[in-house]
Amino acid sequence: MNDFLFADEEEESESECLGTWKILIVDDEPEVHNITKLVLNDFQFEGGNLEVASAYSAEEARKYLLSDNGKHVAVAIVDVVMESNHAGLELVQWIREELNNHNIRLVLRTGQPGEAPEESVIRNYDINDYKNKTELTALKLKTLFYSALRGYRDILIIERHKHGLERIIEAMSEFVACDTVTQFASTILKQVALILGIESNDIICCAATRKESNSQANIDILAINTPNTKVMPDAGMSAIPKHIQTALDNALKRKESVFEDDHFIGYFTTKRGSETLLYVSQDRELIPIQHHLLEYFASNIAVAHENIQLREMIKESQKELSYVIGEAVEMRSKETGSHVKRVAHSSYLLAKLYGLSEYDAEMLKLASPLHDVGKVGIPDGILNKPGKHDDDEWRIMRTHAEIGYSMLSKSDNPILQLGATIAHQHHERWDGKGYPRGLEKEDIDIAGRITALADVYDALGSKRCYKSPWPHEKIVDLIAKERGKHFEPELVDIMLDNINIFQQLRERYPDPEDYAH
Repeated sequence: MNDFLFADEEEESESECLGTWKILIVDDEPEVHNITKLVLNDFQFEGGNLEVASAYSAEEARKYLLSDNGKHVAVAIVDVVMESNHAGLELVQWIREELNNHNIRLVLRTGQPGEAPEESVIRNYDINDYKNKTELTALKLKTLFYSALRGYRDILIIERHKHGLERIIEAMSEFVACDTVTQFASTILKQVALILGIESNDIICCAATRKESNSQANIDILAINTPNTKVMPDAGMSAIPKHIQTALDNALKRKESVFEDDHFIGYFTTKRGSETLLYVSQDRELIPIQHHLLEYFASNIAVAHENIQLREMIKESQKELSYVIGEAVEMRSKETGSHVKRVAHSSYLLAKLYGLSEYDAEMLKLASPLHDVGKVGIPDGILNKPGKHDDDEWRIMRTHAEIGYSMLSKSDNPILQLGATIAHQHHERWDGKGYPRGLEKEDIDIAGRITALADVYDALGSKRCYKSPWPHEKIVDLIAKERGKHFEPELVDIMLDNINIFQQLRERYPDPEDYAH
């Protein structure tokens, strides 16, 4: 019974949980209550019995409707004349306007139609039916309740759909905020529980995707929360329980969503041809509205997952492009190696430890490899001179900061815009003695301050045409001495407190000559 209700909906009343429909009789004649209850004694609607409550005045009805027992009354049949000639009409007006209850079905029943003419009452009051007591035979009374309960049921269905769709819209806003497939997976599990209106540990959920049809080997598991099953994102079908494998296979073969009493599988294809599946089951029967909401949600999962994959692909492409450009400059300087990658990762690490957001740290990681892009405008003879530059050569060499800024600042791309700032400022110094503009302290953008430290730390440990790599102890000593001079003190403290992590980046991204040692 009550298939339209969520099992654990917060607003759900005790009577609904027990499979009953709450009815309120409001009349000052005890005999009316007795007859109505007698007629409705064996009445059932959609498998549920009636729970009939009595109020013998409008004031008593108000108190009942305000109590916990009075919540979720489906139908109230109200006498017009009680403690006053218009007590029933005033009660109807109070229910709609002050109690703000527009779900309850209200039926006026009067033995004195002259006190409340039918046409004016129906026109001026928000009621659902008007009956003269003399015309209400047992059959007509039952007909009235069938009609009123259907109306109440349909309103609840609309309300549940409305709340469910609101949850789906909220879920989509969370999906938009996801930057990685891992974040996306955890969001799926949380949002399925919210959409069903139940605790997450009361459901089993599995989301999967297949890039190419007719191959189980190409199925990736995006998320799963089955008990005692730990699955990493993009794991294969063999990592999940057999009964879920069988159910997913069935949906893939049928190429359609599957609606069963004990589980639901949403099946959707995207414009790029990938197939997305959402398996959901719980410890009780899934009802039709849950199937419908899950189907809407599953279609959004398919689109959101594809968008996240595209974003990740674009981000990866941007990162690789930054590395390629940075490494092209390194090759022209005859400094082939992984300097730009180490600077990128060191900058990201410094940014996170400094307290920047994940977004800002990622942006810095993508843009910092462009710090020396302006060197493409420096003549080879100066760029690759093994000895010390004279004054004119040094003046030309220093122009690479402004050249890099000029190259990158023309773009509207936020990564290149940040790259322009870094290229322009990564040779500025905390004490104001840097170039090209002699900025000092916070006048230097945090991206420039971070990249400056990451660049110098890594460059000192790398082989250059004009020097051999420094021992790590000597690098650390210089960084400490330049605290508050070349570098921001807080950034130096962060690096020195975590120096082992920064040192490990060279092991992770070694230069070719490091392999020979």
